[in-house]
Amino acid sequence: MNKLFLASIIILATFVSPAIAQFPGAGGTAQPKALPGTAGDQTPKGNAKLSGAIVDSSSAKGIEFASIALYNKATGQAVDGTVADEKGKFTLSKLAAGDYKVLISFIGFVNKTIDNIAIGKGQELYLGVITLSSNTKTLNEVTVTGQAALIEEKVDRLVYNAEKDITAKGGDATDILRKVPLLTVDLDGNVSLRGSQNIRVLVNNKPSTIIANSVADALKQIPADQIKTVEVITSPSAKYDAEGSGGIINIITKKNSLQGLNLNVDSGIGNRGSILSLNGGYRKGKAGFTIGGFGRGMYNTITKTNLEQTSIVDNVSTVTRQTGDGSSRGLFGNYNLGFDYDLAKNQSITAGVRYGVRNFRSQQDLMTRIMKTGEMDFNTARNVDAKNLSGTIDANIDYLHTFKPQQEWSISTLYSRNDLTNDFDADILNGSSELVNRQRNLNKSINQEFTFQSDYQTPIKKNQLLEFGGKAIFREVTSAYNFLIAEPTGDFRPELDQPAGDLTYHQNIAAGYSSYTYTTKKRYTFKGGLRYEHTFIDASTNEGTVGVGNYGVLVPSVNASKTFKGTTLKLGYNRRIQRPGLQQLNPNFNSANPQNITIGNPELRPELTNNFELGVSKNIKKTFVNATFFGRVTNNAISQVRQPSDTLEGAIITTYENIGKQHAYGVNIFANVAATSKISFGIFSNMYYATLTGQTLEKGVTRKLENTGFVVSGGLFSQATFKNGWGAQAFGFMQGNTVQLQGYQGGFGFYTVGVKKEFADKKASVGLAAENFLSRRFKMHTELKSQEFNQVNDIYMYNRGIRLTFTYKIGKMTMDAPKRKAKSVNNDDVKSEGGGQQSGPAPAGGGTPR
Repeated sequence: MNKLFLASIIILATFVSPAIAQFPGAGGTAQPKALPGTAGDQTPKGNAKLSGAIVDSSSAKGIEFASIALYNKATGQAVDGTVADEKGKFTLSKLAAGDYKVLISFIGFVNKTIDNIAIGKGQELYLGVITLSSNTKTLNEVTVTGQAALIEEKVDRLVYNAEKDITAKGGDATDILRKVPLLTVDLDGNVSLRGSQNIRVLVNNKPSTIIANSVADALKQIPADQIKTVEVITSPSAKYDAEGSGGIINIITKKNSLQGLNLNVDSGIGNRGSILSLNGGYRKGKAGFTIGGFGRGMYNTITKTNLEQTSIVDNVSTVTRQTGDGSSRGLFGNYNLGFDYDLAKNQSITAGVRYGVRNFRSQQDLMTRIMKTGEMDFNTARNVDAKNLSGTIDANIDYLHTFKPQQEWSISTLYSRNDLTNDFDADILNGSSELVNRQRNLNKSINQEFTFQSDYQTPIKKNQLLEFGGKAIFREVTSAYNFLIAEPTGDFRPELDQPAGDLTYHQNIAAGYSSYTYTTKKRYTFKGGLRYEHTFIDASTNEGTVGVGNYGVLVPSVNASKTFKGTTLKLGYNRRIQRPGLQQLNPNFNSANPQNITIGNPELRPELTNNFELGVSKNIKKTFVNATFFGRVTNNAISQVRQPSDTLEGAIITTYENIGKQHAYGVNIFANVAATSKISFGIFSNMYYATLTGQTLEKGVTRKLENTGFVVSGGLFSQATFKNGWGAQAFGFMQGNTVQLQGYQGGFGFYTVGVKKEFADKKASVGLAAENFLSRRFKMHTELKSQEFNQVNDIYMYNRGIRLTFTYKIGKMTMDAPKRKAKSVNNDDVKSEGGGQQSGPAPAGGGTPR
């Protein structure tokens, strides 16, 4: 009863918010925000009034949100401004007598200037009906000689304009994120922000159950050439979910607001992968439709491993030496259907269905030699075939009502379901390569959720904005796991020594927030907010109820910025929560490699992180420079803990515990130089000092764990455009060793170059890209140790690649004035998987309760 009551109160508040959002002094009729630089003490004082109406010359309909700027004719300075209402009407009041001119503008229309406007004291001057004509006829005559900024900075985020990346053709989102400052993407596709993998990844502000299950797998399903921008939100406001202690990554895909029909065909083939993508859209009047499909095949992915580890159990030392030869292949697909409709000029509804599919298979042959004190050496071979399959569906319906500029109310809904299969089959051979046994691990999971949220925002005067809203998330995860061993007859039976059963995990969240933004005349901006989330958990396994319990968290956030003489200073603080993912909770006994075993802990609790940052950025002629100093303190940290097995000789078991405290202090630096309008290059570096502490119970003895060290990474990029549609780009990145609680994970490098040729009036293009072509392979060296074990793991990656791509665009479009579309659900919570390297096949874990 208490759970339902709390959720109902939070959700009810969002429904009544538009009715109660009339503040003293605003009276529910706050004027639209004036044009930049026209508010405050620059507004002329007087009692004259100027009005008029803006209409479309072709349809004779009013142009809502058209911009009106009033200039002093003598000085040329902007002195006041406003925007037109839903009928195209506008009024400027409290004007002083004088001579003025008016500039009227709106996207998709030719600007119009009305000169020689003389206003007398107390006069009410009506300019009449002013027509704007469409500028669609000039679209084919525009020549762009400059380049949009590759990197943009806003008060709470960094924006990377990925659509400028010509080497992305034929790749996926992983190839783009590798080039974004502040981010690090390892060779398995796991993403880190300032050294933390506790991040949320959104696509067009929307979550997905597949992303919650595995960020690395989800990124493989997003075609790189469909990405417009990547937003790295380092200091999320209270409007965002409290989850994601490291921050939020929002991937914005390419869209358009054009009338007509279009179809884009993208294809590519390479020595390690091929792609085929079809994306189309149709818009007529108030309705628009989009449809798209993307398929990607991966092959020729080879990995070799060397593992040497020593474990001590009951004062007996066991040495294990293992070599592995592996390969993987996969098919990834992403298909979507979207619809939007303008119910009225200030109301819109959008709906969409997206289906993602993953079929990833890996094979590995392991040769193992076990040497135990006082016993003969034992040799064995193991051939493992693993499959990681999923089918994901996301369906959303969203509604937006815009009352006036910056005053709007939205309702968003989302249903997601992810069906997962993570199985492996293993053939066990003796030293003579004879089959002696077979093992099978089965793990089926279903991850589904329903989300409802409502948000409202309203301006207060001309320099303040208030936002508040509520959200409810209902999640259910089921995971069935079983470990089987072959009978002499060939049939499989349950292995009694291994855990098997079912995990059922219900996680419901009720949340409410409020956020306030204030901008001063001297270009100070302050944004503060408070969010409360209460999590209700009901979890059980076949052994009974798991005692996790409910918990609530209050999450404050503060951001401030000041701009002066081309320099921007930013200061931010926020508190974040990180809930455990299913692979960390799932008690499935993953022994694809019996020397490296992983098992989850269903009793994990969330971790809490306090983030601080201070940044400075400056434009120096053609160079943009940014430096951000940050600190991160995490309590109750979810940490990987490894210890020797009591029953399996030479094996190391990895599980997860809330034992840690993590501190990270560092700096991010990057610079972008526009050498000319067609050539630019940049360099970036990330460095931080990490301190990890914790304690674990080993055989009844409490042991303190501690590790410290610097983590350094960096890279450089350059791009150029030439005559006749030619372009080129190059990129390189290096990641140093990463500190872990019981050792460190080895570093890696990545580089790529590409060229592109456009033709047929830019309707078609051909590209060629090559990556890691100077070396046949490179090695990642990882060392882990404690008082009871020592492990050295070398992974050799063969990722030299080349790909040829082709793009063609079909369709004729005309300009349509853009409208605000309904907002969508934004679930930025739950800890994603990734992290430590596996010397065996991918874990046979399940999905993630989001």
